[in-house]
Amino acid sequence: MLTVAIVSNDATGSGQLVVALQQTGIVQSVKEWAIHATKVQETAEGLPDVVLLDLGSDPDPFFTFAAQVRRTRPATKLVAVSAVSPPTHQLLLGAMRGGVQDFLPKPVAVEALKEMLSRFVEESDTDQRPAPDKLIVVMGSKGGVGTTTVAVNLGVQLCTFARKQVVLLDFARPLGNAHLLLDLHPRFGIRDAVDNLERLDSHFFAGLLTPHKTKLQVLAGATQPEEWQTIAVSPLERVVHVAQNNFDMVLLDMGSQFGTEWSPILKMARMILIVAEANVPSLWTLQRRLVALTGFGIESERARIIINRWHKGDEEVLKGVQKDISRPVFACIPNDFRKASTAVNLGTPLLENHHNNGLSIRYRQIAAQIAGIDSGPAVKKGGLSGLFSFPTKR
Repeated sequence: MLTVAIVSNDATGSGQLVVALQQTGIVQSVKEWAIHATKVQETAEGLPDVVLLDLGSDPDPFFTFAAQVRRTRPATKLVAVSAVSPPTHQLLLGAMRGGVQDFLPKPVAVEALKEMLSRFVEESDTDQRPAPDKLIVVMGSKGGVGTTTVAVNLGVQLCTFARKQVVLLDFARPLGNAHLLLDLHPRFGIRDAVDNLERLDSHFFAGLLTPHKTKLQVLAGATQPEEWQTIAVSPLERVVHVAQNNFDMVLLDMGSQFGTEWSPILKMARMILIVAEANVPSLWTLQRRLVALTGFGIESERARIIINRWHKGDEEVLKGVQKDISRPVFACIPNDFRKASTAVNLGTPLLENHHNNGLSIRYRQIAAQIAGIDSGPAVKKGGLSGLFSFPTKR
């Protein structure tokens, strides 16, 4: 991940560069400097990895500034962003004297910028994978297993119990309904993000979100099935990159539909939570989903299995499944149809029900494990793997 500064005398041009940088997924932070003075105020330690020179009609002050950066910190990469493309001989000469290493034409294309920054990352021998500790993907082994319920309640617990800043991206197909489980009425959603990629920076992204009173922020999903016919995965990848800039954790409700085109997003995830039930159709598709993820090049330890609507009588079945897939079940969420159904119909997360109910406790425990914190006082354990299996009313 790179640190970048933009040197400009044009607020509009600088803002467009911020948008493009955030969408690459390779940038950790962006500073904006005015070119009013031609003196470097930062120490060598304070200078970023990359400086973008947003050249104005008079490029000389920018090249003078670049030369000072070069003297202060020779390792900093200097890039001129110019409306003159290809650059003239005089422009190239000034850039060379200032120590500029690359030119980018205006308007800057995100893919060209990403390719250049990726090269800088490789040259500096650092890790270019964007914020691998932030993205948590929640997907269902099949439809109807409660994927969105799990995503919403985990998000709420990560906000309220783990004290994390969390955004939930509703990428479920064909329709997103995470907002219904929180009784929210979003004005904007995924369609607005994709349609405004040229403006999509942290500030614009924040304006598309719908906040819940638990402080969970939601990017609403598609409201019409046909919307997905014009939404490609590549723009969604850029939405994820921007989301990671301002939040501690990004939860992505993926629903149950995915293909090879989703591989770039899945490879970004720190953890992929696969929600299943302890019945033959769900476990059959679970096994094939795990095989597919392995085929995408995703390490097996990043895929975690959550069994939803668990009964104590399911233990023997799950022991057999764990043996077949050679990995443990990450968590079991007890079946309590009455509480879960009431919460869904009222649009209230389970956190807001009675504090001693097993569902709320279990979501708190899973959130604590994801966040790497203590889940609080121990409760009665028993059954599958001890930690996760509690008795519940059937």
